[in-house]
Parts: sequence; C-alpha cells; structure tokens
Amino acid sequence: MKKIGFLSFGHWSASAQSATRSAADTLLQSIDLAVAAEDLGADGAYFRVHHFAQQLASPFPLLAAVGAKTNRIEIGTGVIDMRYENPFYMAEDAGAADIISHGRLQLGISRGSPEQVIEGWRYFGYAPAEGQSDSDMGRHHAEVFIDLLKGEGFAQPNPRPMFANPPGLLRLEPHSPGLRKRIWWGAASNATTLWAAQKGMNLQSSTLKADETGEPFHVQQAAQIRLYRQAWKEAGHEWEPRVSVSRSIFALLDDRDRAYFGRGEGSDQIGMIDNMRAVFGRSYAAEPDRLIEQLRADDAIAEADTLLLTIPNQLGVAYNVHVIEAILTHVAPALGWR
Repeated sequence: MKKIGFLSFGHWSASAQSATRSAADTLLQSIDLAVAAEDLGADGAYFRVHHFAQQLASPFPLLAAVGAKTNRIEIGTGVIDMRYENPFYMAEDAGAADIISHGRLQLGISRGSPEQVIEGWRYFGYAPAEGQSDSDMGRHHAEVFIDLLKGEGFAQPNPRPMFANPPGLLRLEPHSPGLRKRIWWGAASNATTLWAAQKGMNLQSSTLKADETGEPFHVQQAAQIRLYRQAWKEAGHEWEPRVSVSRSIFALLDDRDRAYFGRGEGSDQIGMIDNMRAVFGRSYAAEPDRLIEQLRADDAIAEADTLLLTIPNQLGVAYNVHVIEAILTHVAPALGWR
C-alpha cells in the first residue's frame, strides 16, 4: 500500500446530531480536514460530487481552496459525474485548480451514480445524441475532456484579436501540463474498466461493483484490477497507472468509536442500482489487531496502490481527524504503508 487518503461525500443536514448543518459548514470543514490530514501525514483528500442534494457538488472552488491551504497532500474527486459536465469549461477549471495546487490534482471522473432527480443532466443543458444513452454521453464528455488536457491547439484564431495570439491554432488556458496523466475513471463494471485502461486513465474502484461472478466483493474487485493492469499493458501507454479502492474502515480505540461503529462484523450486500445487480463491499470496524488481520485478507486492497477511507463527515473535523489518525498510526504501517 503506497498511499492512503480520505474520501468525503460532503453531507450536511439541519439535524441537531449533525456537525455539518449547512453548505458553509461542509465546505469550510472540508478545507480544515484536508489541512489536518496533511499534518497527520495522509496522502490524499478526495471529495464526492452529487447534484440536487445536500452534498458537495461543484468541485473546483473547493479543490482550489484546498490547494491554496495545503502544500503536499493530493487533492482529488471520487467522482465527478461527466453527464453533467461541459468538458471545455471543465478543462479550464481543472487547469486553474491544478496550477493553484502546484500539480497535486487527482481528478476522478465517471458516468456517475443514480442522482436525486430524474435525468438531472437535462437541467444542465445536456442530452444524449440520437441512439445513445446517458452513459454514452458521459463517456463522450470524458473523451473530449482528456483530449483537451493534452494542450494541443484546435481553435482558429481571430485575425484581428483584442490581444496578440501565439502562432497556430489556440488551446484552452490555463493549461497544466501534467494533469492529463492524473485523470481517473470510476469503473463499476469490467467493461468500463477495460475502456478506462484503453483511454489511459487511472482506475478508481469504489465500495460497489457490478456482481459479475457471484464471488465476494473483494475477490471480484481484485480481479477487476488485474484485468485493468493487463489491458493497460496491452494498450502500450508510456506511463504507469494508479489504482485506488475505497473502504469504510474504523479502528475501535475508545467508547466513542464503539458507540458509533462497534456493531459486530459487517458483510457484503447485494442490491440493484440502475437496473444493475451490484455487490456492495462490507465495512470494517474492529480493534486495530483484528482490523489488520481482516484487511490483510482483502484481496483488492492488496492489489491497489491507493486506499481511500470513506469518512463520516457529519461527525465533524475533530472526530474525523481521530478516525484518520487511528488508521495511519495503528493499522496502516502493518499493511506496508510508509
């Protein structure tokens, strides 16, 4: 295990039990948590993107703010729903955020998960082309986006511009040269895993996957990762890819931890999501020694190079710092971290 970061879904609620009762709470606490995680030695601060929900949505203002407040930690998403995105405007936003962070952006993108409203992307002005699905549209937006990140000129310059142009066709600005290799695709199926490898995107695999063999979640996910790496090799890309997996992992150190998460052994779950039979990976919660044993038996964690810890952001910054520190201090070294 090379890198460990956190993944926040960025919920807020007016409930008296929530430490994030407004969008302002969630956004500002996300910045504070990223700063604290960097101080702890964590490797990444990642944020989920949802629309029409009381959760983090437009990611680039937050990513830029985190980039300005931190110095070392990777800053990423897991994932941006490309059905909702204008890839041209997104390329400009991503370039600016990456420059602000001095090249620390790690952008996870995907077709996205079921949303709060029916065909929400239509409200953003997007619709699939004739004969295509919304998934096809999301992948097309992704292809345009990663092509733009190459920084090649494509737009015919005005012969009488307001400001002088460089020679040749123009590209979008600002351009961040290394960002193209730091784009990840969130793949739930083996088919999209192969597509991501062919397109030269790193792989994000979350806590759910299409149930394609009936095997335990971690076994299917490990096979997915091996399939991806073989496809990457066959595609002949000139750089090494990265692979992350997400897990809910809690070290039970005190009564507070046990009250929140000490409810016995978890197990995989089977469910339907967007008419797809999916297997949902278990959560882990145990004393550190037991937790280490359980995680060593997780085949997908062993295959991946990056582990993203999904955190309960509504419990506040201080408690989530405790959650992250407990894993980094009492569990991660035994798994080969650092």
